[in-house]
Amino acid sequence: MDVAEFEAALKEVAPLAEIVCLHLLGEPLAHPRFSEILDVCERYKAQIDLTTNGILIKRHKERILQSSSIRQVNFSIQAFKDNFPERDLGPYLLPLFEFTTAAHEQRPELYTNFRLWNQQSNDSDNEEVFLQVEKFFGITINRNVETGAIKSKRIWNKLYLHFDSRFEWPSFALPHQGTKGRCHGTVNHIGIHADGTVVPCCLDKSGVIKLGNVKEQSLQKILESERFIKMRDGFLNGVLVEDLCQHCSYIKRFDKSEKQVQNLASKDS
Repeated sequence: MDVAEFEAALKEVAPLAEIVCLHLLGEPLAHPRFSEILDVCERYKAQIDLTTNGILIKRHKERILQSSSIRQVNFSIQAFKDNFPERDLGPYLLPLFEFTTAAHEQRPELYTNFRLWNQQSNDSDNEEVFLQVEKFFGITINRNVETGAIKSKRIWNKLYLHFDSRFEWPSFALPHQGTKGRCHGTVNHIGIHADGTVVPCCLDKSGVIKLGNVKEQSLQKILESERFIKMRDGFLNGVLVEDLCQHCSYIKRFDKSEKQVQNLASKDS
């Protein structure tokens, strides 16, 4: 997305959004004008969650640490082995560790997440990650992992490990999941693609559910459109209105997590 187009979109988004995430499948640090993107975010006082595979973190380390907008950095560590299964983890992880220690020294309020979204996949790479994290930070990590209602484990200052299971991208090629279910898409978040297409969530990576386009109409009009409201009200009432949502297995997680939260609450009471 061009910087001017990004600013035009952010001008509408900033008053509505508590947090802006600079990704929708893509790698934000690969944007050739990433520093200017942060300039715009700072100008509109947007609070940013930055999700990255971390490969380019050295290039932007100081700029990120200096930014008043960035409140959290998520490193998708599982993505490295997914994309480069033959490469050594050590040279990849070291810059992430160095960023984390620099963040603690310069921005102690900055949250850092090491994401390991590969649970229940017989993935043995996590043990190597655990060992290297323990060695670098001088800590011991409890290996018990819970991917239910509580997914994060604080291990050092504002550094967290964040666990989750792998997920399937919604596709019409997947089995039909039914017409009942709830989701957070359109209820508390939306996605905006680089071409301006507004989608209900970040799992709609191909822009199948086109709710509008911020380059062609105001975001407010899109949020007030019949399709948007019908979809949102459907989720709030447990109905999957859109066909793609009926082929999204991720939808099952919300019923599961709600039940787990309810079970935890009943135990506490």
